[in-house]
Amino acid sequence: MPRTIWSGAISFGLVTIPIRVASATENHSIQFHQYHLEDMGRVRVRKICDLEDREIPQSEIGKGYEYAKDQVVAISDAELQDLPLPTAKAIEIQAFVPLESIDPIRIAEGYYLVPDGQVAAKPYKLLRQALGRSSKVAIAKYAWSGRERLGLLRLRDDAIVLHAMRWPDEVRDPAAVDPPNETVSEEEIEGALALIDRMTQDDLEGPEFTDTYTDALAKIIEAKREEKPLPEVPEPEQPGKVLDLMAALNESVQQAKASRGEDADVHEMPKKKTTKKQPAKKTTAKKTTKKTAARRSRSA
Repeated sequence: MPRTIWSGAISFGLVTIPIRVASATENHSIQFHQYHLEDMGRVRVRKICDLEDREIPQSEIGKGYEYAKDQVVAISDAELQDLPLPTAKAIEIQAFVPLESIDPIRIAEGYYLVPDGQVAAKPYKLLRQALGRSSKVAIAKYAWSGRERLGLLRLRDDAIVLHAMRWPDEVRDPAAVDPPNETVSEEEIEGALALIDRMTQDDLEGPEFTDTYTDALAKIIEAKREEKPLPEVPEPEQPGKVLDLMAALNESVQQAKASRGEDADVHEMPKKKTTKKQPAKKTTAKKTTKKTAARRSRSA
């Protein structure tokens, strides 16, 4: 089990569950240090006091808030831990909501909540089973690292996971990135749905969900360590400029089928409009000509 990064309790009405908090994720990316390229000496960040112009040891460093240009208020770690807040020592559940009611953009990193001792085992199991049967998640408030936060409690197998959440005013308005108004035909939407259907998977297992960047970086480091030639860089595919959206969707569906070992040559994009209308022979020829002309016009 990873190290404990916080300890306290879950407050669930009048029920108190002592818990320890441990990170639920880990970072496998390759980490770099800074070096002087001339002699490969390590470059380090040294902490210098502006007033004394000397390096300060960590034991002499603390937190402070600049209240005014010439006034700094020192705040100790002990004072932060003893904030006059009920959430300073407890994760206080405020409400239960359906998970789908929460915008995923507000959900951040996750932590495992571990029952702390035998006294916590039964209430922990009670909350876990109640969450499972209700099909809801708990929204809680807690205070870590000098600020009060909003959190989401959910189940992951037999563990309760706490996700940090962003406050509503921390999420920017998406109106700033609204695309320009464009007309999309029903046929194009159905083509995109056909592509989504072909690319749908039951889980996130497979070679396409592996970290190829870290693997490639490890190969470069190993080659340089052994003074061997660097791995050849594969030529990236140069996608052509898409002029016909339907043609691009059609080609994408065929590629998706081929990647799954299906027959890429046999493909029928949805033809909802064509299937619906079956007029007389002369009218059909006339409308087909108009439709083709309209499609050429969009492609130009």
